Amino acid sequence: MVSAYILITAEAGEAGEIVKRATDIEGVKSVNAVTGPYDAIAFVEAPDFNALGNLVVAKIQRIKGVIRTLTCIQVEL
Repeated sequence: MVSAYILITAEAGEAGEIVKRATDIEGVKSVNAVTGPYDAIAFVEAPDFNALGNLVVAKIQRIKGVIRTLTCIQVEL
């Protein structure tokens, strides 16, 4: 299992709708609007790296209003 935080930059005024739509995507465990350089952060889980890539590119990045994403993969130290 691969876990990651997806930092999302949104068009002005779209963060709330992005949070609502991302919540319904399979693999998205939580998503919140935030302040700072990003507009929303999602915590996601996928079975492997290819599935994670598909989740981000084919699903999260295609939500209306998403400008860009930054994927931060969780590691065990």
